[in-house]
Amino acid sequence: MTTNNKELRELQPAIISYVKDLPNLCSLFGLACTILAIYFSITGVYYAAMIGMIWAVAFDWADGLIARGMKGRTGRDRIFGGQLDLLIDIVSYGVTPAILLLSFGEFAPLLLPIAFIVLAASAIRLSYFSTFGLSDESKYTGLALDNNNIALVFIFLFESVFTSGVFTVVLCVSALSLAALNVSQIKTPKFSGNLRNVYLLALYTLGMTGIYGWKLI
Repeated sequence: MTTNNKELRELQPAIISYVKDLPNLCSLFGLACTILAIYFSITGVYYAAMIGMIWAVAFDWADGLIARGMKGRTGRDRIFGGQLDLLIDIVSYGVTPAILLLSFGEFAPLLLPIAFIVLAASAIRLSYFSTFGLSDESKYTGLALDNNNIALVFIFLFESVFTSGVFTVVLCVSALSLAALNVSQIKTPKFSGNLRNVYLLALYTLGMTGIYGWKLI
């Protein structure tokens, strides 16, 4: 038994070896965008944060597209990639919007329960998907979390129309509404699985990058 266990351990690849897998590398690029979004949210450079948030979605969609097109990936590779995706998603679509809300609201203590609800809904949504996967109709149960970033990046276009206080309320209501949809029983299609939607996201990402880049100048 001891010999078998030793042989099994020797057959296990090195942890860092999974970084060479192109879909996983793409996921990590998305995580880098998320770190930038968090940094710029905390420092108050919100237009740059929006760029980071939408590129995090773009890389998230790209890793799945690349993985589906690759040949020779083992079941273990797919499991590792799926787990990496889930862990990055909670940061990209849970932690980042929560920090954005807190920062834009000048870290007012009253915003902490709202940030918690956003983050908790994300954790519950991902745990549910990890347990049950897609529904019988090959659809998501609840709104997929990547839609949170897509929606918030669009909503933030109207930030200059309102006063800071009013837009904080707009962000909170929007984030809470998205959180409710995340944990609802509605059935939504897997948008990232459709090539047409991938092209639309690419255009949306480039468009938002252009708009917010211009606002930064």
